[in-house]
Amino acid sequence: MIFRDRIDAGRQLAEALREYKGRENVVVLAVPRGGVIVGDQIASYLGCPLDLVVPRKIGAPFNPEMAIGAVTQDGTLLLNEYLVYHLGIDREEIEAEKERVQREIKRRLALYRGNSVPPELAERTVILTDDGIATGFTLEAAIASIRRQRPAELVLAVPVAPPDTLARLEKKVDRVVCLHTPEEFYAVGQFYENFSQTTDEEVIEVMQKYKYPSPAGKK
Repeated sequence: MIFRDRIDAGRQLAEALREYKGRENVVVLAVPRGGVIVGDQIASYLGCPLDLVVPRKIGAPFNPEMAIGAVTQDGTLLLNEYLVYHLGIDREEIEAEKERVQREIKRRLALYRGNSVPPELAERTVILTDDGIATGFTLEAAIASIRRQRPAELVLAVPVAPPDTLARLEKKVDRVVCLHTPEEFYAVGQFYENFSQTTDEEVIEVMQKYKYPSPAGKK
């Protein structure tokens, strides 16, 4: 299976989630940037609000590309304790990097949301989406962050993910909807004809549509 682009993937996912269409208290949370294009198709089809969750990796002090953890906008922190221990990384270094990453998350949220008020998630059905999953480590932090807000149901909905990653994540959510789980998985982009980078401007344009109260009367 190859998706034409993120819009095509989002439309196919939306159809797979059609049982949620028209329900009150449903909200879609997308991971910027590419996940916002997918999430827009889902939210538009279901007739529900779209908002953002921004998990970002925490890199090792000596190698920023090596992920030793992930953090979200509310400070939820997920660490690879095995790496932290065996690399001898000091907790103060982790805390400093966490604060730096959180500042960047808040900057991005202000850029994408403007003055829009994020929706309440308590007792709602939350559909978490991205344009695909590889290792799933940062998404795991997003799931933990959402769980802290006590949704009634947490649904993970993605176009594509490797089976082992999905098996790990499905234990942490109430339901998984995934269109394609290939055994041979190298990168999310291999399953898209067009996987060009989503820009900040595209994300802002999408989020402008969701600044108003939902039919349930909530922002």
